[in-house]
Amino acid sequence: MGNQNVKHKVTKAIIPAAGLGTRFLPATKAMPKEMLTVVNKPIIQYAVEEGYAAGIREFIIITGRGKAVMENHFDHPYELADTLQKRGKMAELEAVTNVLPSDARLYYTRQGQPLGLGHAVHCASAITQDEPFAVILPDDIICTGTENPLAEMVKMYEETGTSSVLVEEVPMEKTANYGILDVSGAVENRRAPAKGFVEKPKPEEAPSNLSVIGRYVLSPRHMHHLATATPGKGGEIQLTDAMHKVAQEEGFYGFVSQSKRFDCGDKVGFQMANLYFAMQDPFIAPRLQPFLLQQADQFDRRQTKR
Repeated sequence: MGNQNVKHKVTKAIIPAAGLGTRFLPATKAMPKEMLTVVNKPIIQYAVEEGYAAGIREFIIITGRGKAVMENHFDHPYELADTLQKRGKMAELEAVTNVLPSDARLYYTRQGQPLGLGHAVHCASAITQDEPFAVILPDDIICTGTENPLAEMVKMYEETGTSSVLVEEVPMEKTANYGILDVSGAVENRRAPAKGFVEKPKPEEAPSNLSVIGRYVLSPRHMHHLATATPGKGGEIQLTDAMHKVAQEEGFYGFVSQSKRFDCGDKVGFQMANLYFAMQDPFIAPRLQPFLLQQADQFDRRQTKR
């Protein structure tokens, strides 16, 4: 399994961030969804930090209209830094000047038309050229306290030359909500060999219960298929279609996640992420916990039938 004719070093990641964020209106009317904060950091910063920790040093952010504030966020804020310096606010100064490590590079390119995830990824082809690349969907925030799954996937690619996608087990009755891995062998060391992907199969037709989540490490071959792709489901160019072809040509792995994940593209998942990360903060947690317990108790009493 694997394509032995590729450069195996993975140093680039594509972060698609051109979506309209309609589920969060009116908050996203004038602000990109990716700039919504989980505790004190915008969603997109979590994605960059995770990628950096996995060894990625070049990030290609796919943007759209009204997304310039993301560029400003990662820029050096000269006026703000100067003011904080003069006021002796050193902790705050560090927070705004260390948003991006000095050896990381950001590139921005616009998608232009909302033609799907595959189209967004292909917008970065001039920058990735003939190299493997990661894709990080910022809506998915993955807790990397004990393990960084993307780092494991990068290591796996550099060892084997085989593309991979992060997967997690879902109940069989819910396979119709997800892209599902079509496995071709037994799972070993959390690696599930795959021969393809099935988009939202009915439970009785699902080839497995391993669902695709928003982390990918992909060979250059994907860009070839995306360049010649025609719109599929919903009039969009699907990344999954290119992955399915590559799986048949080069092989593919699903890497089974054991990490906690929050879907911040969903209002409930977004609130869960805020509460979870707030409770990891040594200053916030002891102050927030009594309030949460009080609210939970009041909610339980309201739900109890009298």
